[in-house]
Amino acid sequence: MATKTEVRLIDDLTGEAADTTVKFALDGTDYELDLSDKNAGEMRETFAKYVIAARKVAGGGRRGGRASKPTFAEVDPAAVRAWAAAQGVAVSSRGRISKDVIEKYRAAGN
Repeated sequence: MATKTEVRLIDDLTGEAADTTVKFALDGTDYELDLSDKNAGEMRETFAKYVIAARKVAGGGRRGGRASKPTFAEVDPAAVRAWAAAQGVAVSSRGRISKDVIEKYRAAGN
């Protein structure tokens, strides 16, 4: 018997279907939101005047300290959720995926 695992993005603002994941950073912290095209457009419009006035930072790396493991932003959340479901690992359908689940996903060779 075949098993089909389906992963759906849910808009973090409305709880309805999402179309995209928007990533951004503020004050040294990276964020991401799953949003509908409408909400993503509204967010981009809101940020537009700040983006126009801002300077891009070359390299984007953080200074000092030792190198860290890749962050959540460097894995595909949909792929992690699909893998977790196939492995019987509990993970929410929206929001952040725990560090533990991501580490298990990577340890499995993904």
